[in-house]
Amino acid sequence: MAPIDLRLRAWGWVTRRMAPVATMSEADIVTLQSRRAPANAVTGWLFGAVPSGVEVTNRSAPGPAGDIPVRVYRPGSAATGAGAGRPLVVYFHGGGFALGNLDMGDWLCGSVAARVGAVVVSVDYRLAPVHRFPAAVEDCYAALSWAAGSAAELGATGPIGVMGESAGGNLSAVMCLVARERGGPKISHQALIYPATDATDKMQPKPGPRKPFLSPEEMAAYKRLYLGPDGDPAHPWVSPLQAADHTGLPPALIQVAEHDPLREDGLRYAAALRAAGVPVRQTEYVGMPHGFVNFPGLSRSAHQALAELCAEQTAALTEGSLTES
Repeated sequence: MAPIDLRLRAWGWVTRRMAPVATMSEADIVTLQSRRAPANAVTGWLFGAVPSGVEVTNRSAPGPAGDIPVRVYRPGSAATGAGAGRPLVVYFHGGGFALGNLDMGDWLCGSVAARVGAVVVSVDYRLAPVHRFPAAVEDCYAALSWAAGSAAELGATGPIGVMGESAGGNLSAVMCLVARERGGPKISHQALIYPATDATDKMQPKPGPRKPFLSPEEMAAYKRLYLGPDGDPAHPWVSPLQAADHTGLPPALIQVAEHDPLREDGLRYAAALRAAGVPVRQTEYVGMPHGFVNFPGLSRSAHQALAELCAEQTAALTEGSLTES
């Protein structure tokens, strides 16, 4: 096992000191949700920025409890696929269903727009604990349906993909299940970056040395915030690994990190999809902790993961079907 990247280990220590989620009250979490990282050269380097030439527009989609803020990224005219049926990619951010906002997706979504030539729609779904499960699922599905229905207006008439990291990876997988259950929209590819796929007790990591950005205690806190006292962790919209049937789901890219408590979630979900006949590419990033893709200024592997992501989306959404590997 490779050692954890020291820069990410240090940054993980800093972020845990700033926001000790495992010991915070629900009121503290709600207060934390209102904070935004300052926009400056340092944060632009750390979190990445939208590539030049990508057009960014803030809009809203109708949702079950009111309008859902979304951010649309459109590639420049010289990008891949210009003039053709641009693919549509819908993105769901991470943050344990309790944290995160549209700004989290700027680097990733903007890069996908520029490199894949896709129109990317980022969804600002409702957060726990004020809005517990299934609020996030219903918001994400409403935004996905709106994006698919507005594809021509958005300039994306090609295939549809979904993507997200951590909780957003969970929601991306869940969207594929919900779309199959409800008869659409048709999703042609799912990109799951260190996804959470099983919240049942049998899949929770055992206590041990704390990993950067996510520990077993923090996972338990996020689960409590998301489900509340009465939520069912085995519901397939919470735990897509627990779905009775995975057949007919879209081809998948699943990226996991070696030092991530969610590593087994991703590996087991990849195995479940393969067992159901779904084409899967699964990659493990050595020496990386949970969250490494979100810090491209610190993490060289974030750029490698992005390159793989864009290559897979290009193959699946603009060049034909994903080849199983």
